[in-house]
Amino acid sequence: MSERLPHGSGRLAGPRPFPDAAVVELGKPQLRANLHKATHTIRNKRARVVDELPDWEKLRLAGSAIKSDVMARLPELLVQFEAAATAAGATVHWARDAAEACEVVTGLVRETGADEVVKVKSMATQEIELNEALEAAGITATETDLAELIVQLNDDQPSHILVPAIHYNRSQIRDIFTERMGDAPAGLTDEPRVLAEAARLHLRRKFLSSKVAISGANFAVAETGTLVVLESEGNGRMCLTLPETLISVVGVEKLLPSFTDLEVFLQLLPRSSTGERMNPYTSMWTGVTPGDGPQNVHIVLIDNGRSATLADEVGRQALHCIRCSACMNVCPVYERVGGHAYQSVYPGPIGAILSPQMTGVSASGVSSTLPFASTLCGACYDVCPVRINIPEVLVHLRQEAVDAHRGKPSAERTAMKAMGWVMGDRRRYARALRAARAGSAPLAAVLRRRKVRRLPWPMSAWTASRDAPLPATETFRDWWRRTR
Repeated sequence: MSERLPHGSGRLAGPRPFPDAAVVELGKPQLRANLHKATHTIRNKRARVVDELPDWEKLRLAGSAIKSDVMARLPELLVQFEAAATAAGATVHWARDAAEACEVVTGLVRETGADEVVKVKSMATQEIELNEALEAAGITATETDLAELIVQLNDDQPSHILVPAIHYNRSQIRDIFTERMGDAPAGLTDEPRVLAEAARLHLRRKFLSSKVAISGANFAVAETGTLVVLESEGNGRMCLTLPETLISVVGVEKLLPSFTDLEVFLQLLPRSSTGERMNPYTSMWTGVTPGDGPQNVHIVLIDNGRSATLADEVGRQALHCIRCSACMNVCPVYERVGGHAYQSVYPGPIGAILSPQMTGVSASGVSSTLPFASTLCGACYDVCPVRINIPEVLVHLRQEAVDAHRGKPSAERTAMKAMGWVMGDRRRYARALRAARAGSAPLAAVLRRRKVRRLPWPMSAWTASRDAPLPATETFRDWWRRTR
């Protein structure tokens, strides 16, 4: 029996610190089973296809170098992209934040007179909450990516960058289609082929009737004004060719300097994301082609915190991310709590460094706790195709979080000051060690091993997730004195 997920199960009741949200998700055994199976399948496929390339590490270095160059020349490349895209017939809009981007897109849709749009899977539009803005304006947005459609039908939130519905199994998807799709065929089974066919028939009607499509972009080529979308299902190709109007919402960090730079990323991204040598559909478009495809092409370039991230010499490497999700598939924390615990469009290790920087690490609640949602094991850095040193950025952001609360009362800070005072004098330190050893003697006498599983408050915060070792029976100083 599969665990039934309630309608809107991924919408947590208000923002909360990551540890609190993680406790809720840890109480879902079906979620952990789904995540374990999916992440291990994807990462094993990735490992096999990566091992086929003798120059994989050189490709990673090349990808990192290209992205570093983009960050160093971003203003120049943005101007170049705008000029090339405009010359090709596109209209380029600029948006400083989410509200401005939503206003631009909503206005463009209204100008067409349409009250519904189809969408290509896009992290940027989720980031700015475009669907909600369109709904408030009386415009219905339909997600056409299969996983995004599943999540949307259940009024849920994506929990993975690449596989938004990774927290569902096929029985749960069948139930969602049956109850929420409206035109789902009778007697729907949980066979993948049957579920895919039901979604295809549902979406085909949308593709053929919608006059406006909204997309994101995996890459934007500055020298030509070209946008690039990589996908696996063909839904993107339908959205990018059939409607009369195409609106693309693109983060400014998606730029590449030249068309030849795509050679590197078209090898890195498919292998790192889906474990494929090549993605099934690569769509590229440059402005307007008379008589072929959308005749009204708009590109909305959004900042929304990216400039602030770029200003941080350590943290700016997060903007190198190409949204492959490889870091999530190897993360021991993500595998156990899933994406909803991060309460961010960008979950997992990359979300733990990207979301706080774009919203402000000093903010209360989610953003201030995300940098601590990691074991710092380094697996994310090992698999990142553009060599983002996620552990380095996590430590950097943790320090910023501490600095942001400096001067405020803190039990941890008080304890550290006390320890500093004790350890600042060798005599005080020696007396403290003797006292600790004497105090732990009764416990050592009754415990089989020199570890305590539960301590009273305030040390209970430590033993809630780990054991506390007892002090050694002999200090190094005593051993040295005795043996020397």
